[in-house]
Amino acid sequence: MKRHVAYFASAAAALVVSLAVHGIAQQPGRNLVPLTEDNLKNPSPNDWLMYDRTYDSQRFSPLRQINESNVGQLKLAWSVTEDAGAQEGIPLVHDGVMYTQAPGAVIEAIDAATGQIIWKHERKMADNLKGNSRAKTIAIGFDMVYWTSPDSYLEALDARTGEMRWEAKTETRGATQGAVIAGDKVISGGACGGKHENCFIDAHDAKTGKLLWKFMTAAETGQPGGDSWGGLPDDKRVAGPWGLSGTYDPSTNSVIWGIANPTPNTRIERHEGNFNAIPTHAPADLFSNSTVSINADTGKLNWYYQHLPGDDWDEDWTNDRILTTTALNPTPATAKWYNHKIKPGERRDIVLATGESGGVFALDRHTGEFLWANPWPYDVPNFFLKNVDENGITYLNESAMLSKPGMTNRVCFFNTRSYWAQGYSPTTNSLYVPWVDACNEEKLNDDGKRSTHNGVVRDPSKLDELSGVSKINAATGKIDHIFKGPAPINGAILLTAGNLVIFGDIGQHLHALDQETGKVLWDETLPGPIANSTITYAVNGRQYLAVLTGDGLLTSGVANYNKSITSTRRKNTIQVFALPEDVAKQTPLLPAATNAKGKAAPKGNAK
Repeated sequence: MKRHVAYFASAAAALVVSLAVHGIAQQPGRNLVPLTEDNLKNPSPNDWLMYDRTYDSQRFSPLRQINESNVGQLKLAWSVTEDAGAQEGIPLVHDGVMYTQAPGAVIEAIDAATGQIIWKHERKMADNLKGNSRAKTIAIGFDMVYWTSPDSYLEALDARTGEMRWEAKTETRGATQGAVIAGDKVISGGACGGKHENCFIDAHDAKTGKLLWKFMTAAETGQPGGDSWGGLPDDKRVAGPWGLSGTYDPSTNSVIWGIANPTPNTRIERHEGNFNAIPTHAPADLFSNSTVSINADTGKLNWYYQHLPGDDWDEDWTNDRILTTTALNPTPATAKWYNHKIKPGERRDIVLATGESGGVFALDRHTGEFLWANPWPYDVPNFFLKNVDENGITYLNESAMLSKPGMTNRVCFFNTRSYWAQGYSPTTNSLYVPWVDACNEEKLNDDGKRSTHNGVVRDPSKLDELSGVSKINAATGKIDHIFKGPAPINGAILLTAGNLVIFGDIGQHLHALDQETGKVLWDETLPGPIANSTITYAVNGRQYLAVLTGDGLLTSGVANYNKSITSTRRKNTIQVFALPEDVAKQTPLLPAATNAKGKAAPKGNAK
């Protein structure tokens, strides 16, 4: 494996720990203190233990050494060049060690302060499978690192050495999603690959690998949701989670997950030529394009909410779900659809969700009750929904559907966001979501099968505003676009107590904005496009900002929306930034109001 490390610190470079002959450093990481379930619930502000940092998936860091007043002084601390291959992942950091998935079915442990490798684990498998190594998430818990391999295994590695501790076969499920930790369990999902038996979320004992339960994401006959498929045989029901993993809610002991579209991709083909086999409102083809809540101990369904019923366009609602608590006050001025039973100021534990097709929803975390929703990023005539009724039932926009063979139609939106993570700031009580202003053009052949599936720019006259970041108030649903630019954003949103919003785009730019206003405070050009990844952490009193560059599955297609944006394809690197050492020493890592668990004091209506 070709791997180049550049380290940019001054005299500290001479102190970098030497590597042993077998490639394992003596420090750091060799004396790792195992994580407990309490550590996972209340992580150190220095660590990034989950793909979205915490169980609530907010992607908010209490670190504020890097802040709105000094972010412009960031310098490259170290970088690593990796082999070519798909890159869609998000690294983790614990006790000064970064764990990441590299192209070619490789998991690495890296000194997070220097970039020096500690260990490398490369799974043995056929070369033709290694190219499918593009899981979005890996997990860490106890003293193990968990990942889903391209040959359909869930594997646990010793966090100190990289040696395999256990493995569990997961049918022939695609390893595109990955794993998350949920207390003493590892929860994982993946692509169905067109086979019903692969459409599931499962839980394994984190210490032993024992399978504890399996939840089928394409509902079967006689099971909850099983009567929503218009009588289609179970073996033809396909809908699974392929994108970002879901999250675990310790307060309700539930796993909250997003499911993707049903396949085949149009309802005519899926239902053997009968467009009307299922309704154009929810429920239809469950649990496709739904949020599901699953009991973490039993794997039984608590509740579901279907955002896009009986998908006709190959759109997805399979990515991250954010949890928070807020007072609610949606009004006709802030939310197109909302639950009129809500009392102004009523506090709820909520789930926030956005989808590939556009749209933003707030649901009750305990019951799945609909609270409010908005068309997003824009309210346009061919938006995929025409209504969400007083009971929260979603109704499709029939004028944008493909009701007979030979039709061509266009629906909005398409890949407006996907596996690039959203974030939430408790200081503003707002969801921050990247978007691309593109729609989906579909055409059916005369036999009802799809012949065209193209992303098209919704308004070609505004390519300078093709992509952006929305700030969406969790209490009201009000949407403000705080940033717009020409390059599609495929980078994960990162929020910090330093009042920053940080993200990267396909045009190779890493941006830092003011969290309140969206003012651009820093803009750095990187060696390649950014797909997902962005995190922050601290080692020895110094805060670092890390991002991975490289191509993801959707990078090239989304990049084609704006031909003026050029990018270095397949440039896979890890780029890590920090303030100059003298500046870092003068600035505390945490704000004065931070409590003992590293949580910043909230403002306004946030928890």
